[in-house]
Amino acid sequence: MAQAAEERRALVDKLAAQLQARVLNGELPSGTRLRQEALAEEFGVSRTPVREALRKLQASGLVDLRPHRGALVRGISPREIRDAYEVRAELEALAAEVAALRIRPEQLERLHRAQAQFRDGLRRLTRRARNGRPKLTEEEVASWGRANDEFHQVIQEAAGNEVLAATLTHLHRSFPRDLSRLVLGENTNLLAGNVAEHEAVLEAIERGDAQAARALMHLHVLRAGALVTHRFEQRVAL
Repeated sequence: MAQAAEERRALVDKLAAQLQARVLNGELPSGTRLRQEALAEEFGVSRTPVREALRKLQASGLVDLRPHRGALVRGISPREIRDAYEVRAELEALAAEVAALRIRPEQLERLHRAQAQFRDGLRRLTRRARNGRPKLTEEEVASWGRANDEFHQVIQEAAGNEVLAATLTHLHRSFPRDLSRLVLGENTNLLAGNVAEHEAVLEAIERGDAQAARALMHLHVLRAGALVTHRFEQRVAL
């Protein structure tokens, strides 16, 4: 039963992520009605996981579930994104600062592994750009995204502050890291800069420099937020 429950959660997460990507890339603009029956048929699943995925998107603010009207895409504004990233920058900076003082050897090793995967994503994107195919495949973007998530998650775990972790989890449900993934996965230079920022944060944490770790993580998150906000401002202008 535990395995079945885990598989169901994974399916719901996958459906929510796919719908979220469509909202964020403009394929499903604000006001679009999402019909459970049509989505279930499209994805080849029952209505139950679709309904749960829509509830998850409602919790993140991307979808409104209204009586007798079903699910409507709400979308998010550039201002909401900017505000969220400003808060996230402060929280993740605090996590990096504390992690530099508390991180354990096995957690540091996990950080190095995540960073290695992150660099691999950059190498793949660079090779594709040279061959005239700048975008990563969906699978490659997902792999890079998992490495990015792991990097930030390990730092939060190393900080050992449950209130901080819970607050960041709530924030990420509304404005997940997938937002920056959509932007960085299309541009070699932007991804290279993001990888270098991770490298700098990792080095600061490894040498136990709490203040540098804080400052570097704060800058890293703000830069990601600026990229995402700019992309959304461009879409709003279209």
